Amino acid sequence: MRRLSALANRTEGSALLEFAIVLPLLVVFVVGIYDFSGAYNQKQKIAHAAQAGAIVAGGQPTGDMYIDPLPNPDPESLQPVVSVIFNSLAADGVLPLANQGTCAVPVTPTPNGGLSWTYTISGCWSYPTDATPGCLNDPADKLRIEIDRGWVPTEATPPVTVGTQVTVSYPYHWRFNSAIQLLFPGPGYSAKTCLSETATVHNQM
Repeated sequence: MRRLSALANRTEGSALLEFAIVLPLLVVFVVGIYDFSGAYNQKQKIAHAAQAGAIVAGGQPTGDMYIDPLPNPDPESLQPVVSVIFNSLAADGVLPLANQGTCAVPVTPTPNGGLSWTYTISGCWSYPTDATPGCLNDPADKLRIEIDRGWVPTEATPPVTVGTQVTVSYPYHWRFNSAIQLLFPGPGYSAKTCLSETATVHNQM
């Protein structure tokens, strides 16, 4: 009976040891599944916002695109496009409005030349103390919206239909990089990834 009892104790000890070995791997798998699904979900929300913005942009007039002889530095017709994208991301929970700070619209764009403008909205970060360069090579999370009202498909042949291309970029913060340290301590892993989605429509006006 004593021998059987000792054998049983050794079995329980080995099971506990096996669980201790497998636990870090299990944690990494669970966190990885959760994290990658979160990144995919945010990517889909950004794509939805870009599509919504492109639809609105395609219906806006193009009469204010130029201030003769130069492009308008801040076309009023594009502000509704930026607002739609911003509100879509806010409603979907992509923008952390609890800590939004200066994250708000309207915002003054940067002309890219031709009929393209870039809107950069600051103060939208979830991690204000994060100093790791990431999306757009900037330590702070910024929402970047590029609107090109003179987009033409590269494969287009005359007659050419001019359209609008909207690109939305915003970073995703990874939790997986902390969990992977349980298995492989030491190496650095990217803390965030810039997610960027593009949508195009034909101009209606």
